[in-house]
Amino acid sequence: MANRLAHETSPYLRQHQDNPVDWYAWGDEAFAAARARHVPVLISVGYSACHWCHVMAHECFEDDEVAARMNELFVNVKVDREERPDVDSVYMDAVQAMTGRGGWPMTVFATPKGEPFFGGTYFPKPQFLQLLTAIDDVWRNRPADVQQNVGALMEAIDRTRTVAPAKEIPALGTIDLGLKQLAGMFDREWGGFGNAPKFPSTASIELILRVHVRTASPDARQVVDTTLQAMASGGMYDHLGGGFARYATDQKWLVPHFEKMLYDQALLARTYVRAAQVFDDPVYRQVAIETIEYVLRDLRHRDGGFFSAEDADSLDAEGHSHEGAFYVFSVDEARDALVAAGEDPDVGLEWYEFTHEANTNGNFEGRIIPARLHHRGDLLRSDAVERARLALLAHRETRPRPGLDDKVLVEWNGLMLATLAEAAAAFGRADWLDAARQTAEFLLDELRGSDRRWFRSWQADGSPRARHAALASDHASMVDAFTRLGEATGEARWIHEAMDVADDLLLHFWDLDRGGLFTTAEDAERLVVRQKDVMDNATPSANSTAAVALYRLAALSGEMRYANQADQILQLLATVIPKAPSAFSHAMAAIDLRRSGITEIAIVGDRPDLLEVVRERWRPNAVLAWGEPYDSPLWESRTDGFAYVCRDFACQQPVDTAEALRAQLG
Repeated sequence: MANRLAHETSPYLRQHQDNPVDWYAWGDEAFAAARARHVPVLISVGYSACHWCHVMAHECFEDDEVAARMNELFVNVKVDREERPDVDSVYMDAVQAMTGRGGWPMTVFATPKGEPFFGGTYFPKPQFLQLLTAIDDVWRNRPADVQQNVGALMEAIDRTRTVAPAKEIPALGTIDLGLKQLAGMFDREWGGFGNAPKFPSTASIELILRVHVRTASPDARQVVDTTLQAMASGGMYDHLGGGFARYATDQKWLVPHFEKMLYDQALLARTYVRAAQVFDDPVYRQVAIETIEYVLRDLRHRDGGFFSAEDADSLDAEGHSHEGAFYVFSVDEARDALVAAGEDPDVGLEWYEFTHEANTNGNFEGRIIPARLHHRGDLLRSDAVERARLALLAHRETRPRPGLDDKVLVEWNGLMLATLAEAAAAFGRADWLDAARQTAEFLLDELRGSDRRWFRSWQADGSPRARHAALASDHASMVDAFTRLGEATGEARWIHEAMDVADDLLLHFWDLDRGGLFTTAEDAERLVVRQKDVMDNATPSANSTAAVALYRLAALSGEMRYANQADQILQLLATVIPKAPSAFSHAMAAIDLRRSGITEIAIVGDRPDLLEVVRERWRPNAVLAWGEPYDSPLWESRTDGFAYVCRDFACQQPVDTAEALRAQLG
């Protein structure tokens, strides 16, 4: 049993290799076994950093009684949702259709053809045992009920495939639908959208920041400032080591689920970089720097790729696995660590609010998460506070670290690579740019096959290391990453790499009938339905990511076929955006690019002073060509030493001074 999961690239699957459950990895073998035995398939989906996945594993999958019943009645399949978001999405849609909510761990019961007929999320042992018996009874004795559920759920999970495109691209006013809905959800005291639990919603924050850049709206600035200050002040932000937990369980962003995901670091660091540029805010700059440095320090493979996550759980002082154990302190422990380092303990204890009256009994299960909750936005540290931070961090590093999910995912690495390139250019960090190049080379070397087709996942101990056909989201993320790396380095090869990936994306994933991108390639494994990823969730959807990336690539390369395909993506999304506007914030960035237009900037020759003008603020609707020329109208008949500011490749008068370029850019 163990050997089925032992050599998977997913650390999550390998965590279950010694369970008494007879697990299969997702694949034909499992469904063939279910057909041979005439039993349902139990599909269990989770990920390695998921706290409640660990809880259910301990209660159920490591339990001999539960495992025996699972093995007797079902063929059991374990899925890492991060490696196989295509599989996860199909069955999550089914669970949401049945229960009105979703989450992980997810348990779905399916026919041997893969058709779902029942599912849910976390089940404790007593309820899970009852559920297993009930599902077996329904399967054997009420097949009509099973088929009725299958019919309803298959219709629900197939909806994205059948969405028909609108005749027109959404108007610029469509953005107002999203802004109106977000305004109604905005927490004016603590920022963010809605009540607890609170997620970062980076796409929505960036949409509002984009609106502020265009309109200088004070209301837009209030939304951005309130949210970014509160998130960085609460315990969701790691004040000692940098980086963000996945979400907060409370309204004030104080208590997180402690897992740290690569995609959150990429998207939040990017948001803070852009806000630092727009508002010239040193706090946002500090948070961005610390988040990026955390990723480079703790989530980076020595050869350049980025790991997926750190766990919520770790061992406490008694050797028991406990959520947040790595991150929380008692007052005495913090004081002793500061004294041992030769620091005034009162400085650190006061700054991180250990001694604040609200924390008399701790702020998390009797212990304390270091935070600045009661001094929101006051995050710039003095020298004495910085020494205290380093002392507490050094003490924390003596503890057992949370589990590391050391698989490398193309989609998430693309997000981080794009952020790293943009941040390096914005902050003048040559070391970050070197790290970005190294990451790009790693992805090309390890995750693009000899046939130039991409894989999604890589893990050093996997056999083979690279596994699973890349999805539309992987390709779209890499188009954006290579494009931004080209803009950051001035190296033409990255624009060429972006075009290569874009061509593969449009060749293998495009819907010739309705437009837009399917999640899986036309020659990939066939799931029970072939879906499209259209809604922006914790990460932007494949279709919105592609739309933004293709518009920007068209503006840099002059290849308008990319913009034409992006137009068709927006026509497809136009019919679904009005149903839930706030779920399409990144798509609305694409609408803004299309309707407001893209400014094309070309700097010819060695003019770092002109380059600095372009980079001194965030210009969301601009693209930049400089350094090595490549085949594009932006480079045709240009004169060294000048900057050209263009719209649809029609340019203003070339300029050769920083003042004149700044005036043209507005």
